[in-house]
Amino acid sequence: MDFTNTIWSLAPALIAILLALITKEVYSSLFIGIVAGGLLYSGFNLAGAMQHVFVDGMIGQLSDAWNVGILVFLVVLGAMVMLMNRAGGSAAFGKWASTHVKTKVGAQVATIVLGMLIFIDDYFNCLTVGSVMRPLTDKEDISREKLAYLIDATAAPVCIIAPISSWAAAVTGFVDGANGLSLFIHAIPYNFYALLTLVMMFTLTFMKFDYGTMKQAELKHLAEVAKKKYKEREASLTGAEDQPHPPVSGKGKVIHLVLPIITLIICCVIGMIYTGGFFEGETFIDAFANSDASVGLVYGSVVALIITIIFFVATRVLTFTECMNAIPEGFKSMVPAILVLTFAWTLKSMTDSLGAADYVGGIVANVAGNNAIMSLLPAVVFLVGIFLAFATGTSWGTFGILIPIVVNVFGGDVSNELMIIGISACMAGAVCGDHCSPISDTTIMASAGAQCDHIKHVSTQLPYAFTVAAVSLVSYIISGFVRNWFICLAIGIVLMVATLYVLKLATAKKN
Repeated sequence: MDFTNTIWSLAPALIAILLALITKEVYSSLFIGIVAGGLLYSGFNLAGAMQHVFVDGMIGQLSDAWNVGILVFLVVLGAMVMLMNRAGGSAAFGKWASTHVKTKVGAQVATIVLGMLIFIDDYFNCLTVGSVMRPLTDKEDISREKLAYLIDATAAPVCIIAPISSWAAAVTGFVDGANGLSLFIHAIPYNFYALLTLVMMFTLTFMKFDYGTMKQAELKHLAEVAKKKYKEREASLTGAEDQPHPPVSGKGKVIHLVLPIITLIICCVIGMIYTGGFFEGETFIDAFANSDASVGLVYGSVVALIITIIFFVATRVLTFTECMNAIPEGFKSMVPAILVLTFAWTLKSMTDSLGAADYVGGIVANVAGNNAIMSLLPAVVFLVGIFLAFATGTSWGTFGILIPIVVNVFGGDVSNELMIIGISACMAGAVCGDHCSPISDTTIMASAGAQCDHIKHVSTQLPYAFTVAAVSLVSYIISGFVRNWFICLAIGIVLMVATLYVLKLATAKKN
């Protein structure tokens, strides 16, 4: 029996996701999903399944130049974070921040704003914001789950509304026969999921409440903090010693965290525009549009690592030998993220080989051809985008399937407001599904950046993402008929704030 291009093509991803959420074991769940994909592809031939899983899948993904570049970037960034920790830069920043940001609200706002400022690339955003803000959020007793959510919610949702980003370059590349960048900019006000996610983060922060599994995580974290402080006080009274910690320099200052991060940002931007031909005559925007983010991030991060080592040795916070010893420790800290990414990429290759994207794309094309529901097309595209990105773990792949379909339905007429809304709904749905999916590389990166258990991050983030998705769906239904971004966005913001206010009242009443 041939399982390709059928509903069975979605089974491997759904199996992995459901098992991960039920068992809380991400590695075994992903592997079982991969094996299921191999068996379906080979018609349940064991030898064929092993060939497809390990050779076509895992080895194929680990020999892909883009994927290898991302892994190298991860390793280098892990080394830089470890160097900043050993140099005492992270500790010094935490002390400095505690004198300037003295509340939970301030720490969360600072995290959100930093995430919004680093809009160039979602991978870069996740790991940089995590390494910078962890000392501050730990100081203010904010759980790692909450930090991971703030990082994830300012990664893809911010990149998808930033005209100068690797995501804008990806979207414009999928639009043929029209000015892709112009369409991208016109679609920004209709990207309700991304915009309402920002509204939600600020509203939750200033209302000072959480709900669902995130609230449970926050309460559990506070209990653990109280228990830890009690044990530390008891140990100091009895003279008991803590477990040995890695050596941290007592000479570290804030500059030993800030300068490496600024250097990393500058070098990565230069690396990305270099790969896009900026130094060969291309404009800055075109260089971003043509850039190879994987290679650019490797160039930038390696140069930044070298500069950081030289800076630390020159300022005598670490010796050269101590710097070299920190590098493999940084590698070790990234092993869980690398393992999950490898499994996630392999699972994507299983669903790709089974034709999952083509199957869903065919359904959308049939739905889009029905004139009776053209006004509901944005809402339909949004839902399909969520499902496809959630099941495959890739938003860029979802762009590639859905955007050409939406453009073809409207004949590439850039003056058609409904086409712009449809493209925006595709981008929003893809980001939403990517935001929710346990097998999304961005979600994995957010967990790594916050140093949070991956499944805990996913399970605490889902209720928040679903809330924004529900309000966004209503906004897309309205926009299909009203077709005015100002009115629709205003309605969406009011609905978002009102929904959160009702949830706060319900949570308070339950307590």
